[in-house]
Amino acid sequence: MAIDLQQVEKKEKKTGKKTPFLKKLYNSLSEISTISNKDKQFFMQNLKVMVKSGLPLDKALKTLSQQTKNKKFKKLLFNLYKDTEKGVSLTESLKKNKGIFNNLIVSMIESGEISGHLDEVLDQIYIQIKTSNELKSRIRSAMTYPIIVIIAMTGIGIGMLVFVIPKITAIFDQMNAELPFATRFLINFSDAIVNNGLITALGFIGFISLFISFIKSKKGKKIFHYVLLRIPVFGAIIKKINLAKFTRTLSSLIKTDIPIVKTFEITSETLSNYHYKKAMQESAIKLKEGVNISDALSEYEILFPPVIIQMISTGEQTGKIDEILGELASFYEDEIDRIMKSLPSIIEPILMLLLGGAVAFMALAIIMPMYNLTEQFQ
Repeated sequence: MAIDLQQVEKKEKKTGKKTPFLKKLYNSLSEISTISNKDKQFFMQNLKVMVKSGLPLDKALKTLSQQTKNKKFKKLLFNLYKDTEKGVSLTESLKKNKGIFNNLIVSMIESGEISGHLDEVLDQIYIQIKTSNELKSRIRSAMTYPIIVIIAMTGIGIGMLVFVIPKITAIFDQMNAELPFATRFLINFSDAIVNNGLITALGFIGFISLFISFIKSKKGKKIFHYVLLRIPVFGAIIKKINLAKFTRTLSSLIKTDIPIVKTFEITSETLSNYHYKKAMQESAIKLKEGVNISDALSEYEILFPPVIIQMISTGEQTGKIDEILGELASFYEDEIDRIMKSLPSIIEPILMLLLGGAVAFMALAIIMPMYNLTEQFQ
């Protein structure tokens, strides 16, 4: 458990002894610790069970605050407990802690408190957080191998340019022979890194900073996210990820009886892609005018496949749209899981081609002038 700083200070005053530096450092680090999605998942799962079993909300929050090991989360839960003990609603108490729980969770809890079905809403939130965590875990696991390979390739390439190429190309400088373009390019690139390493590094960092600033701007994000959706293989994966989030979030919100317009506005906040987010915001405006969900989404054929539009239309006609969206969410989550498992085998040939191309370029750049020199001496 994290150390309580106030208790430590009281003990210091009573005993006259100072707390060791490491303990104070540990306490400081625990104060700035983040609240992970796993902490939130644990909280929702256990709060749901306690509320469903009939335990008063304030008692449940107090119990959970005593169980959690994350000091920051412990403090938050204790504050929630104190508020609810005074008669403040859980929704109002959560709104005081913006940035911990997003608008989706707060709105769903508000709906649960109003309808008197808080336990059912907490169950939906738990499912939402759990599936979101699983989705992130799948993506992270699938991307670990390619990232490691790319970092290794980059490191080996820089090592070759800094330590190996200068020694080999020194031979060509002594002979004053006319070199092919590939060899000249490799020599100049190696010289830029070796002789102007600091300037090259600063230039690279500057380029990355400008690129990040560009994709964070509204126009840059719009262009970058459009390009991402068009990239072979990865574009399809990004679409499926956004569709899984869209269907799962919409299904959860509809089950809590939140107004459909607000449901779309909240859903837009959970989507990562600019164009899906904008489609949700524009659809919310159309829904205010009385347009059906299927008709509002049908204008975005590139983002929403016809099968989704058709199934949503069926759900609207039968009154089971939440169930159909839940089934669609499960389908896309399974699809993402399947793709992520096979992604390394898809990316591996691409990485091998890139690595082979880089090695072939270096080999040709070195061998070609040697071959030309050999011919001259014959």
